[in-house]
Amino acid sequence: MADFDILVIGGGVNGAGIARDAAGRGYSVLLCEKDDLAQATSSASSKLIHGGLRYLEQYDFRLVRDALREREVLLRAAPHIVRPLRFVLPHDDTLRPAWLIRAGLFLYDHLGARKVLPGSERIDLNRHPAGAPLTPGLATGFAYSDCRVDDSRLVVLNALDAALRGAVVRPRTAVASMQPQGPEWRATLRSEQNNSEETVTARAVVNAAGPWIGHALDGAAPKSVRLVKGSHFTVPKLYDGDHAYILQNADRRVVFVIPYEGKYSLIGTTDTDYDDDPADVECSDKDIAYLCEAVNRWFQPGINASQITWTYAGVRPLLDDASETASSVSRDYRLDFEQSQDLGPVLTVVGGKVTTYRKLAEQALDRLSPALGGGKGPWTAQAALPGGDMPNADFDAYLAEARRRYSWLPAEMLCRLTSAYGTRLETVLGGATGLTDLGEDFGGGLYEAEVDYLTQQEWATTPDDILWRRSKLGLHTDATVRDRLQAWLD
Repeated sequence: MADFDILVIGGGVNGAGIARDAAGRGYSVLLCEKDDLAQATSSASSKLIHGGLRYLEQYDFRLVRDALREREVLLRAAPHIVRPLRFVLPHDDTLRPAWLIRAGLFLYDHLGARKVLPGSERIDLNRHPAGAPLTPGLATGFAYSDCRVDDSRLVVLNALDAALRGAVVRPRTAVASMQPQGPEWRATLRSEQNNSEETVTARAVVNAAGPWIGHALDGAAPKSVRLVKGSHFTVPKLYDGDHAYILQNADRRVVFVIPYEGKYSLIGTTDTDYDDDPADVECSDKDIAYLCEAVNRWFQPGINASQITWTYAGVRPLLDDASETASSVSRDYRLDFEQSQDLGPVLTVVGGKVTTYRKLAEQALDRLSPALGGGKGPWTAQAALPGGDMPNADFDAYLAEARRRYSWLPAEMLCRLTSAYGTRLETVLGGATGLTDLGEDFGGGLYEAEVDYLTQQEWATTPDDILWRRSKLGLHTDATVRDRLQAWLD
C-alpha cells in the first residue's frame, strides 16, 4: 500500500493549491518543495488578483472571464490578503483610441459577474487627484477596479490549509529521483535541512515545479513551455493616495505603478524570453531602464535607478502558443495527464497565473479523482483560507474590532499583523496583553511571538523566509534586525 495517494512536486501557488484541494477531498497528500514555499515564481508576481485587462486585446475572453470570476472567489476566501485596488489608466490617443478603452472596460465590468467591486468610469485628470503626479497635458483617464494580493502569503495559507486538513508539507525537500514501482511511484526525497534521504511511495504524482517542470521527473521540459522573465522594483512612493496606475507603453505592453507597503511604489513588469537557470534570474539593468522609461513618459518628476529600494524577478513557465513576443504569450494553463495500465497517473501543470490557481487546482483534482477512486467533490469555491473566516468577509470591520481588542498594539503593527494573519491574529499573539508579553523585540515591529508562530506553523527557518516571504519587513528594516533574527533562529 502506497504511503500517499498523491505526491505534489512544487511549493508554489499551483502546487500548494492542488495539495489543499486534494487534502480537502480526503486524499493523503505529500507536498515537497526543494526550497522555501513560494521562493521562486510565486513570490515574484505583480501582487495582483486581476482579470488581465490587456488580454482582451488578444481576444482571450475566456481567460479574462475565468480570472474575473476567481477574483470574486478570492475576495471572499481571503479578505485579509486580497484587497480591492482602484486603477487609473491615463489616456493617450496615439496609443489606443478612447472608444477601444471604453469597450474593453465595459467587457471587463460585465464578463466576470462582478458583485463586490465598483465599475469603471471616465475621469477628468485636470480635476481628479489622480492627475496630480502625471505629466502636464493629460486630460482624460479611466478608472476601474481589481485587487492586490500578498502572493507569497497566498501560497503559505494554501499550504497551511492543506496541512490542517491532513497533508504533509515538506519545504526544503527535493524529489531527488522517481521510479515506477508496480502501479505506484517510488520517490527518493532529499532533505536540505539535515542532508538525509528517505523513500516514499505514491499512487499519483503532480508535477507543479514551475520553471523546473522538466527536471522534476528526470525528463526534458515539455516543448510547449516558454520561459518568460518578469522584473519589478520598488521606489519611495511617487504620489499620495491608495490607487494604482496602469500605463500604456509604445510597444503595446502595460506597466503597473502600485502603492506598496505604505511607503513605496511597486513598478513592473517586463516580459522577456529567458533561457538560463531560473534560480539565477534577476532584474537586470536593461529591465530597470525599460521600466524607468515607461514610468517617465507619464510621471513628473521621473525616476531613475538610484532611487530603487528593492528589485526582484521571476520566471513564468507559460504555454508556448508561438506568439511573436513574450508579452503576448497566453497566461492560460494546461493540465497534461498521463496514465497507463501498469503505472499510476502523472499530472503536469503548464502555465497559469496567480489569479486562477484555485480553479486550476480544482480541475487538476477532477482529472485525478477518477483514476484514484474515492474522494469528495469540489469544495474550495466556498471555503475561506486560514484567517479569512471573517463575518461577511469584511476586513475593515474585523480590523476595527481588532483595534478595540488590542488597543495596546501600535496601529501600524496591528494593521500589518491583521492583514497577514486575519482571524489567526489571536493565535499569533497568544494571551498577550502588552508588548512585553510578545518576547524579544527584533526591531521593525517583529517580536518573538510572531517568529515562534512562523517557525512552528508556517515552516519558516531562515531570516529571508520571515522578512521577505512571510512578511515584507525586509523593506522596512536594516541588517541589525536580520542579524538578531539569525542569532535567535540559530
